[in-house]
Amino acid sequence: MSEQSVPPVRPVAQQGAEYRIEDLAHHSGATVRTIRAYQDRGLLPKPERRGRANVYGEAHLARLRQIADLLDRGYTLASIKELLEAWDSGRGLGGVLGLVAEVGGPWTDEKADRISRADLDAAFGGSPDEEAVAEAVELGVLERIPGRDDTYLVPSPQELSVAAELYAAGVPLPAISGHLRELRGQVEHIASRFLEFTTEHVFARYLGQHPPTDADAVEAAALVRRLRPLAQQTVDAELARAMRLFATRHLQHHLGTEGPPLSDDEPRQVALPAGTIRAVQNLVGPDNTAAFIAAAAEREVQARTLDALLPTNVQNA
Repeated sequence: MSEQSVPPVRPVAQQGAEYRIEDLAHHSGATVRTIRAYQDRGLLPKPERRGRANVYGEAHLARLRQIADLLDRGYTLASIKELLEAWDSGRGLGGVLGLVAEVGGPWTDEKADRISRADLDAAFGGSPDEEAVAEAVELGVLERIPGRDDTYLVPSPQELSVAAELYAAGVPLPAISGHLRELRGQVEHIASRFLEFTTEHVFARYLGQHPPTDADAVEAAALVRRLRPLAQQTVDAELARAMRLFATRHLQHHLGTEGPPLSDDEPRQVALPAGTIRAVQNLVGPDNTAAFIAAAAEREVQARTLDALLPTNVQNA
């Protein structure tokens, strides 16, 4: 997202029109109660007192619009107060908002989609499963649309498609959701480590001031654009390497064709019967064949590993 795509914050206007609090609420879209709360928090200047009446001006209206803009961008009221104080002291907000927009923007090219409840049920066996839908909503795989009980927002169609393919391959829905929870925890750990790494070595110099200067924020936003793809590229490359290595080993173990120990850099290829490959392709599609075989091998190895850890009397129970 470019800095030009970030709408500028409206500057505080000069005095012109005058409003009673009810009129100010009407023009700004805020409620009278909200306006008074902003005043109490120091977000909005006090009105001018004329006799028994409070009079607000264009500066108040512009400030309320600034607050609304920042709330829409995800700022808390405490952060908004700090930013507005910086603005009032002559420090620009354009760079800061550009940085926020860069960090808060999409981190993937994937576009959200919608799915009807009928199509959702059809993709997962054809029978309604309210418990599974509720869990999908809790996990964020689906999002409810206000006023629509027959349609859901799908933030990641790819993720939902993977779940449908796994279900069609025979994986129960509770196992799919459990795997997603586990995977999400591991991926969040990777993301956290990458952020710690880049903060320590790249962004630390921009964090000495809060909020950062306009120039520093612009430079930091440019760095975010450059570094954003690196985490996914690194994970993709390492996941491909690990899957190639372990899927080969798992298949060898499963098929009883283990050779000499493999080095990390030299995984041995295993040829599967053509009929097996065709069957998997018919089941999950050509694009998902390798991933399915690897997942099946992983699942088998994990099951055998757990069996090996159990006492013999428990295994025979």
